[in-house]
Amino acid sequence: MNLRLKRVAVRLRLAVPITLLLCLAAVNPPAASAVPSYARQTGLACSGCHYTPPELNPAGRRFKLLGYTDRADETKVIHTDGGKARAALDLFSSLPLSVMLETSFTSTKSPIPTTQNGSFEFPQDFSLFLSGAWTSHVGSFLQVTYDTHDDHFTSDNTDIRYAKATKLSGKELVYGLDLNNNPTVEDLWNSTPAWGYPWIASDFAPTPGASPIIDGALAQDVAGLGAYAMWNNHLYLDVIAYRSEHVGGPQPNPGTGFSYNIHGVAPYWRAAWQQLTAKTQYEIGTYGIHVQSTPNQIVGAGGTTGPEDEYTDFAFDTQIDRTIFRKDVLSFRGTYIRENSDLLSSVAQGATTFGPHHLNTVMPNIEYHFGNRVTGTFGWFDTTGTADPSLYAPGALTGFFNGDPRSAGYIGNVSYWPWQNLQLAAQYTGYTRFNGGSADYDGAGRNASSNNTIYLDAKFLF
Repeated sequence: MNLRLKRVAVRLRLAVPITLLLCLAAVNPPAASAVPSYARQTGLACSGCHYTPPELNPAGRRFKLLGYTDRADETKVIHTDGGKARAALDLFSSLPLSVMLETSFTSTKSPIPTTQNGSFEFPQDFSLFLSGAWTSHVGSFLQVTYDTHDDHFTSDNTDIRYAKATKLSGKELVYGLDLNNNPTVEDLWNSTPAWGYPWIASDFAPTPGASPIIDGALAQDVAGLGAYAMWNNHLYLDVIAYRSEHVGGPQPNPGTGFSYNIHGVAPYWRAAWQQLTAKTQYEIGTYGIHVQSTPNQIVGAGGTTGPEDEYTDFAFDTQIDRTIFRKDVLSFRGTYIRENSDLLSSVAQGATTFGPHHLNTVMPNIEYHFGNRVTGTFGWFDTTGTADPSLYAPGALTGFFNGDPRSAGYIGNVSYWPWQNLQLAAQYTGYTRFNGGSADYDGAGRNASSNNTIYLDAKFLF
């Protein structure tokens, strides 16, 4: 499961990085908002659209539904009407740009073999955002990120929308088109993988090796175009068709060196029902994707032709937000994903054994927001599935000694916002099972608890 999870060392070891993070916060107070270009456009603080970033409240979900185009009355727009011979102009006078800087400290219970433990990254990453209205009906969340490991900028989460509101049977109907590069990134709730818990993650701590394809395996590697609609602020429907994009690979796409090469298109679907009251908002829904792929798993094989691997992921999710004590919010979110797969191409390449495979993943979490300054979150995860020593091969640190994909554990997080655009967070990830075992899971003597991780993080948005 692509959870990107974290863990703990000794308290003395934590004192220095904690002090560094707090000092950075004190000398670098940025200027105000989750993605500040949205705040400048709408005239609202982060809390206008978020319980705490990235968790959207009802106003934030509506802002995203309407294509990131809502604006304050004083926001300037350059506008001319069009005609048969003249194109219209509908242009916001300010460019919707924002910046994020993230710095972090990571320590695992046992060092990763042959490396030092306790790594401080400044920065862990650095992101630029083009986020906000382009015209009255088109807007975006578009992110490019500098990664310290690769030492270059690359495409990150992108969601570009066209949206319009009308009436159907006397009720409001919002509909639109969506272009994105990560299945579930367009979703309005925080119970699906792209914007689901955990909100922060180390970029190198060990994580379980088996996860459904919809849980991040296609992120930033595909391009999808689809349509969505929300009727009467209750029923939400979304369908998108994805193709492999392979950012950084050659074009046209030969498929060489990639684990997933979508044959035809991969359809993604989403349906959800939400109900809103003065103090409680809840959602229940389903989503999924069907992928036919010709992978290149060994040199000279796969590509864009040949036998296909087939994956069908279907999932159920729910989110409940309850306001208590006037300003505090208690949130519960959960998702269950079932993946069925038939891996004919992988069998032909000797990467797995013949026969159907499946994975089951459960990821619930509960969070308490003390106003919008402090939150505490606890989540747990469990993945089970078909054992296969060829597909889940042994190997030091990341391998599966017994060919079993099972992993399980928990994640605890405490986050503090001295300003709404500065987040300081401490996160602990514990594993009760990792890649099929609790003791000596990789055959090289490493235990599941060896990967328990403490992760400290500071994010600045301006």
